[in-house]
Amino acid sequence: MTDYIKLPIGQGYHPCLNDHGEFVLITKLSTSTESETWLDPAAIATVAVQDTLALPEVLNGVKFALWTDAPTTRHGWADVSGQNVADEPDMAVQQGMHTSAGVVIVETDGRIWIVHPTNTFGGYNASFAKGRIENGIPLQASAIKEAFEESGLQVTLTSFFQDVVRSTSVSRYYWAKRVGGTPAAAGWESQAVSLVPKDMLKDFLDQAVDKGMADQIMIRKDRGSNSTLF
Repeated sequence: MTDYIKLPIGQGYHPCLNDHGEFVLITKLSTSTESETWLDPAAIATVAVQDTLALPEVLNGVKFALWTDAPTTRHGWADVSGQNVADEPDMAVQQGMHTSAGVVIVETDGRIWIVHPTNTFGGYNASFAKGRIENGIPLQASAIKEAFEESGLQVTLTSFFQDVVRSTSVSRYYWAKRVGGTPAAAGWESQAVSLVPKDMLKDFLDQAVDKGMADQIMIRKDRGSNSTLF
């Protein structure tokens, strides 16, 4: 506890322990935005895990509340609700590459949910929630699981978005919508969660692969869609 008190200004411990039950030091804390940014569809809104007081109780008719009955086992996650994508292409993965799944979570005001990896892990200051597939958990369930663990949000998938080839993995992304949860409950892998207008995404994200996804999100918006997300 003494070490915690003596941390330099701007550093702090994540409220969640890591997978090994250890404290996670955040070397440069994120900053939450003012409460009014959450209610402005044209504004970037950010909540830092150590400072969640600015969050409203309800956003766009959906409450921010802990997902209290979220699965806790592989079997539970394999059967999690929200796996609604009936038609998706086969996933082509080259030998030596691993697979991961993620989400583009679209808020009903048009903004996109983004996570900030703790201590810019992997060189990412901001990215879309995703993670490696675990044995026994299908792609769609994995995407929902990663969304919860990295953003604290409960989502339901609405359609296939695209597959993205990264340096060591192929990531399948789905369009998703928020149906519960709260970014205040983001796990140790994220130190903050943001809600970003689509036309600001490309400048907000810092990796080329994510900027490419932002371009595709804007193309989808510009062309129009029958999806209830747009």
